[in-house]
Parts: sequence; structure tokens; C-alpha cells
Amino acid sequence: MQPSNSVIYLKDYLAPAFWVEQVELCFDLSANQTRVHSKISFKRNPEREVDLPLELHGSDLKLISLNIDGGTLNDNEYLISDELLVIPKVPDEFVLEAEVEIDPANNTSLEGLYRSNTMFCTQCEAEGFRKITYYPDRPDVMAAFTTKVIADKDEYPVLLSNGNPIERGELDNNRHFVTWLDPFRKPAYLFALVAGDLQVVKDSFTTMTGR
Repeated sequence: MQPSNSVIYLKDYLAPAFWVEQVELCFDLSANQTRVHSKISFKRNPEREVDLPLELHGSDLKLISLNIDGGTLNDNEYLISDELLVIPKVPDEFVLEAEVEIDPANNTSLEGLYRSNTMFCTQCEAEGFRKITYYPDRPDVMAAFTTKVIADKDEYPVLLSNGNPIERGELDNNRHFVTWLDPFRKPAYLFALVAGDLQVVKDSFTTMTGR
């Protein structure tokens, strides 16, 4: 893996072993124990060598569960380091589901998902998405994102993410959710999420011509 501050030259470029077709995310927001569930559809890149492992970036993540096409992976079926999750044997097409826990309140790097005063914010450029969940966090991997955000409705009445809201509702324990759909494929560094008590300030201005 290239260090985040290294220079990557075109002559050294290798396309990813897998492309991402679709990403579904669910954030259950909590200051110190946010749960992120991801459901990612992968397809092997036919222009790369066959039987390459799946390598996903990930940093400061606590892995809760991991499965492929509904089957739970055993500990001996994947490898985790400080920066990577590697699954040596995967099909050519599959859906990977992972649940991780992160600590936004103590995320002082201000990358990924973090707390800013009373709000949740994200900063994913250039390589911050890997602090949210396991993912091929590189600019040439682009996908459509569906994002569900769950939080306390009094503390976080406004829940925002990429795209357009397609569903919202009330949950138990004074929580609510909004689901956002962004159908346009984009790299992970463009992912954004904001949750908080946001206010809208409106005003009007009349020009000298009366408009």
C-alpha cells in the first residue's frame, strides 16, 4: 500500500482488482459508539490478474461483523492490519456486508466522521473515507451511494448526506432517520454527512430598481 503522502506516478498505476457497483450505508450515530453498516456490491476487474484478493482500506475501525453473500466469514478467512482488510478468496461478483464501530468524539484527525461541537461532520478528501468503513478508498473507484442516517431527533433534527432524500421516519427511543440516494457514481472522497441542529436564515434584498 502506498503511504498517504507519497507520490504515485502514472507509470506505476495499477487499476483496482475489483470495481464497486453499488454502496449502501447505514449510520447509527452516537458520540463515542457510532455503528456503520455497509453493503457493497463488487465485481472483479477482468483487466487484472485472476484470483487477486480483495483489499480494502480501513483505519481506526472496530470490526463487528463481516459476511459475503449472506455468509459470515470466520477469523481465518480474512486478515486485518492497521490500514487494510484483506480477503484472499472471493467470487468474481459478490456483496460484502460489514458492520464497524467508530468513535467520532475522539476522532481528532478531523478525517472521516467526527464531532464538531454539537454536530457530526465528515471530511473524506483525500483519504478520509477509510476511517468510516472498509472500502477501496481510491479516486478511480466510483459508485452510487444510498445512505441512511439514524440519530436522536432532538439533538440532531437535521440529517444530511449526498443526493436527495427518499425516505424519512420515526424510530423508538426518540430517534429518527433519513435515507439519501445519490445515483451518480462518484469516488468515496466526495462522500459527505452532516447531522445537527442546523438553522436556516432567510432574508430579502431589494435592488435600487425595485427588484
